[in-house]
Amino acid sequence: MRTNMIRNDRMAITYDVINGWTVIEVDGEVDAHTAPLICEAMIKLLDEGHRHFVLDLSIVPFLDSMGLRMVVAVTKSIRDREGSLRITCTSSRILRVFEFTGLGDAYEFYSSPEDATRRGPLAGGPGRPRGRTSSPAPATPSANTPTKSDTPRSKEPRGNL
Repeated sequence: MRTNMIRNDRMAITYDVINGWTVIEVDGEVDAHTAPLICEAMIKLLDEGHRHFVLDLSIVPFLDSMGLRMVVAVTKSIRDREGSLRITCTSSRILRVFEFTGLGDAYEFYSSPEDATRRGPLAGGPGRPRGRTSSPAPATPSANTPTKSDTPRSKEPRGNL
């Protein structure tokens, strides 16, 4: 069930939890006026215990440098809490913004929330509770190994952003 977080004349932010992922849908421009609202909403969800996010930019018509800054800041907060972030976007214009700034290889991009949430967050990967250990990854593909149809267009972010 989709929950409204913010709804005003400039944008709407809603979320739903699907297969272990908190899907944040943004409807409106992501700029200097709206990026802080998105960041605040995502930090609130982090504070409530959500760890694995899909940022759905599928219906965002515009994203500027403040929007990119928000994505990087939220990514850091999510990783600090051992979580993960995927992005859904179909706009070639917005995808180019990520590519031109060198962030295209830093994130997993999917064409839809359904593709991004097809498989739950990896067990033992980012987001596991502190202090727990996990076994090494098996040599054979597991149920969490992406298939060709749900493989992201880019890699998971590396290092500190």
